[in-house]
Amino acid sequence: MRTVILIGTIIIVLVLGKIYVFPKSESEKSGGSGSGGKGEGKSAGSGAIPVNVYVVGMETIDNQIFASGTVLPNEEVNLMAEISGRLVKLNIKEGSYVTKGQLIAKINDRELKAQLQKVEFNQDLARKIELRQQKLLKVEAINLEEYDVTSNNIRVLDAEKEVIESQLEKTEIRAPFSGRIGLKNISEGAYMAPGTSIVTMIQSNPIKIDFTVPEKYTSNIHVGSAITFNLDGDVFNYSAKVIALEPKVDENLRTLRIRAIAENPSGKFVPGMFVKVKAALAANHKAVMIPTEAIVPVLKGKKVFIVKNGKATEAMVTTGLRTEKKIQVLDGLQQGDSLITSGIMAIKPNSLVKVN
Repeated sequence: MRTVILIGTIIIVLVLGKIYVFPKSESEKSGGSGSGGKGEGKSAGSGAIPVNVYVVGMETIDNQIFASGTVLPNEEVNLMAEISGRLVKLNIKEGSYVTKGQLIAKINDRELKAQLQKVEFNQDLARKIELRQQKLLKVEAINLEEYDVTSNNIRVLDAEKEVIESQLEKTEIRAPFSGRIGLKNISEGAYMAPGTSIVTMIQSNPIKIDFTVPEKYTSNIHVGSAITFNLDGDVFNYSAKVIALEPKVDENLRTLRIRAIAENPSGKFVPGMFVKVKAALAANHKAVMIPTEAIVPVLKGKKVFIVKNGKATEAMVTTGLRTEKKIQVLDGLQQGDSLITSGIMAIKPNSLVKVN
């Protein structure tokens, strides 16, 4: 009996499902198919990615090279002793300014002065002997050989005197140029051997600036070229002029060392300082410049997307100089190309795009 009731219930459920459920599902299916056609049409229309474009054109740019530089003194020397002896005078004040020829240090010279005096006495005697022998030679009281010996003795004494005078000059260390004295390395009364350092002296007006540039720019910079530089944290620019170029390129770094000179009357630039150098090159009047956000780095280089026939087409590019907002394209783009500058991460080759 239960089995009959269960079978009857199932039959009733199937009949009601046939009447109320299946026709409605077919209708929905039919209706859904119609609405799906519209959705597909709408999806096809909205599948294009909205993008902004930049029309590629020619621009004029001022080519500039940025480099790191170092301030050097115009002249620098480490004053040292040339002979041995006791330092009897140190005529300097650390950090003071001295003029060319000013006495810096004096080494004891008493022994050399005594030797010089001895030579001078011998010279006086030799000259007197020579005068007497000249008179005797005229009357043939002596032979010519004796007179030649005396004359030669006078010349030898003259040479000895010159050697002693040169040694006396070495007992005085004088400033070779006008400049500023550094910190002393020795005190008065110390015994000095040849090569003993006394003090370092520099001339910091004008100052020199050394910097390097890549070898491809060597033909653009020459002696007389103007550059600008500034200190780290200083907004002011200062001018300098190139005075020399290294005659060869560094084989390891492929860079060329350049030296410029600048005035420093106030002493603001101290040797050893770091400076940022900017050198101007010839202006490029036919440069292709594009926004930096359009560049996509890839494994083989850099690429961009351009719009062609409503689709995104990728193009590999070679870049050059970079400014604050743009970058130069040396190869890969033509004037008039519509460059995509937005939504790049969502774009793939041949994607449908819609220009805003």
